This record gives sequence, C-alpha cells and structure tokens, in this order.
Amino acid sequence: MEHDVRWMQRFQNFDRAFKLLRSALEEKPLDEYRDLECEGIVQRFEYTFELAWKMIKDYLEETGVQMAEVTPRSVIKEAFAAKVIASGQIFIDMMLARNLLSHTYDFEKFREILKKVKSEFLPALEELHFYFLEKVVTD
Repeated sequence: MEHDVRWMQRFQNFDRAFKLLRSALEEKPLDEYRDLECEGIVQRFEYTFELAWKMIKDYLEETGVQMAEVTPRSVIKEAFAAKVIASGQIFIDMMLARNLLSHTYDFEKFREILKKVKSEFLPALEELHFYFLEKVVTD
C-alpha cells in the first residue's frame, strides 16, 4: 500500500516546499534581499529541487519505468522521455545550480543563481507542480 502512494506523499512535501519558495521569490525584487535572506531562498530552492526529483522518481517507478541507476540526472532524462517535464535541460541546469550552491559561499554567485531560480527554474517547477496537482486529482 505504501508503495502505491509514495509519490503522493512526496508530492505533499513538494507542494509545501514549492509554495514556500514561490512566496519568498514573489515577496520583493531580488536586489532588495539581504545576504541572509538570499541564503534562505537558496536553501528553499535546494530542498524543493530535492523533493521534485525524488517525487518524479517515485512516480516513474509507480508507472512502471525501470531505471538502471537512480540519480537526479537519470531521473530527469526519464521524466523528459515520459513527458512529465517539458524541458529536460532546465532541470539539468537546476541540478547543476543546486550542486554549485552547495559548494560555494560566494554571494555574487548566490545572486546570479537566484536570478535563474526566479526567471527560469520557478516557472519549470510551477509546471511540474501543476502536472502533479492534476495527477493527484485524477488518481
């Protein structure tokens, strides 16, 4: 039974994380955030991305997709092939940004990536959110 609803459980967490990230990014223009606030938004982005790819993995497994290896990159590729996500490249870019953020403490780099989070990554995460909202309603 738990296996059947694993992606739905993960979606509940992704739903909350996504909404928190979106609300933080919509609060004010990025250049008005202090460094500490930027760090908080970066943290929200990191855990939203983690929940996103793991939710996708659980969903793909539920639908019968078998993956030789389970990594964010392989899950993204399978999600693109299964039309769960419209742009595999945006999600690969998200993964690379997340990896970079966890190894850098350069506030200029934070701000540069935050601009991408707001302009490119948030819309892609919003599409994913909508995709799974529809799945939750129909399943």
